[in-house]
Amino acid sequence: MKDILSQWLERDPDPRTREELQYLVDENMQDELKDRFQTRLEFGTAGLRGKVGCGYNRMNRLVIQETAAGLGHYLIDTVDKACKRGVVVGYDGRTDSKQFAHDTASVLTALGIKVYLTHDVAATPIVAFGIEKFNAAAAVVVTASHNPPEYNGFKVYWENGAQIIPPHDLGIASEIDIAATRAIPLMSLDDAHSHGLLEWLGEDYYQSYRKTLGNSELLAGDSDPSSITIAYTAMHGVGAKMAETLLHDAGFKNVLSVKEQREPDGTFPTVNFPNPEEAGAMDMVVELADSVDAQLACANDPDADRFAAAVRLPEGGYKMLTGDQVGALFAQYLLERNGEAPSLVGNTIVSSSLLGKIARVHGAQYYQTLTGFKWLTNVAMHKQTDDLPFLFAYEEALGYTIGNTVWDKDGLSALVAFAQLSAEIYSQGQTIWDKLETLYREHGFYVNAQRSIALSPDTPPIGDQLRAKPPKVIADRKVEVIEDLKASLRFDMVTGDTDAIALPASDVLIYHLEGGARVIVRPSGTEPKIKCYYEVVESFEQTESFEKAQKRAQVAMDKLISEHQESL
Repeated sequence: MKDILSQWLERDPDPRTREELQYLVDENMQDELKDRFQTRLEFGTAGLRGKVGCGYNRMNRLVIQETAAGLGHYLIDTVDKACKRGVVVGYDGRTDSKQFAHDTASVLTALGIKVYLTHDVAATPIVAFGIEKFNAAAAVVVTASHNPPEYNGFKVYWENGAQIIPPHDLGIASEIDIAATRAIPLMSLDDAHSHGLLEWLGEDYYQSYRKTLGNSELLAGDSDPSSITIAYTAMHGVGAKMAETLLHDAGFKNVLSVKEQREPDGTFPTVNFPNPEEAGAMDMVVELADSVDAQLACANDPDADRFAAAVRLPEGGYKMLTGDQVGALFAQYLLERNGEAPSLVGNTIVSSSLLGKIARVHGAQYYQTLTGFKWLTNVAMHKQTDDLPFLFAYEEALGYTIGNTVWDKDGLSALVAFAQLSAEIYSQGQTIWDKLETLYREHGFYVNAQRSIALSPDTPPIGDQLRAKPPKVIADRKVEVIEDLKASLRFDMVTGDTDAIALPASDVLIYHLEGGARVIVRPSGTEPKIKCYYEVVESFEQTESFEKAQKRAQVAMDKLISEHQESL
């Protein structure tokens, strides 16, 4: 350990983290030192993400520089004309993000790779947009998205505009390991700029993103924007300025932002957890919406790649829509506008299967992928053709992409599209809840839920147990089909047929139950814990009220969750 610490002190460019390490040594905090230095923060398909601090298992300037060097070498070896095409680099409003972005640019330019660096904070989709604009080899966004304030991250996009997928994650990780043993190449940003290796992306770049969205036919709503009032929060992130501008461009004048959460602040002082899905995170925007009688209370997460909406209830108060409900509303709206033109829409395996039904009614092609937006967009690029253009995709965790301006989730364009579909609904004298009721009456009442289950540390691998003894009944519902993504096989328990599954292998089990219900189990490979995703589809009688059908569906969901968890 002593040699590792000495090596760190020799390489670390940051006096703050060197001082932090000295404190840990002086206080003899051996467990903390082991946690920080015995392993390296793992680079994966989401890049890097972790707590900020000294050590190879933390986010800090040395780890960033080594990561950038590894990425740079991999790009040079893998991507045609990578140095000339360059890398787009941007960052969010967290405390260390600007420094980490500048370190990244300093390393990449020292390797001879041109860098397009945002002059200020930027939403993640605005950075990803730059890949196509400049025909860049890659992009890097320094962001921890909606993680707590002590976190930061390093997200990598490939030359196709989407987040990296295998084998690039392993290739970059291997180069990072090599870079960690060598001197780090560095060039000052002034020198890089003078040598033509650094181009600062000023306000005109941000405006090019704005203009591109403004010209999108998918975002050309034709309803009266004055029919709704919108309360909005950036949640101390970087989305407010562009979000407000895009809404104004689309004709929405009745938009109010939560002032206390409008400006970027990496300490997130007014929220316990800067994630719209977390309890309490939307409280201030809902309070603002209620004070002005707004129809919608909307939010972006801190890097503005996710979108959330709470909608006013007929009886007063507001209720947050689930990601699946927003996804269904988007699908219906976009496919209706698309008419009979062929289109491609998709979601992830843990998102609601309602999207497939909506797609079939409109003659659209529907696809599913593994969890993660990187799969949604990479698969969409593979499946789309001139005769079958990509239209829309979403994941239940509040991620949506509309069209291909950005090949990743984009909370800003989603905000505009949702405002437009809402304006259309309310200008017709209806509400969002009326529209959802119409969808449920046509396709069935869908309820989706997720639960994480902690198991005893000595519990044998739950996936192995379930495969060795497959359940025949779950919550009094017969198991009709089992999909084992680890084996890439689909077992029809009724006919006895077995078919291959065209998805990458993943430790996931999917149980399709009678009545349209579904249970998905994702065992954790690192801890005694599993994630379970549930779906219930109940009939919706024409004479039945929305409230009664919803209550009946929720009772069925509660029973499914309770009895399934008990069986585990």
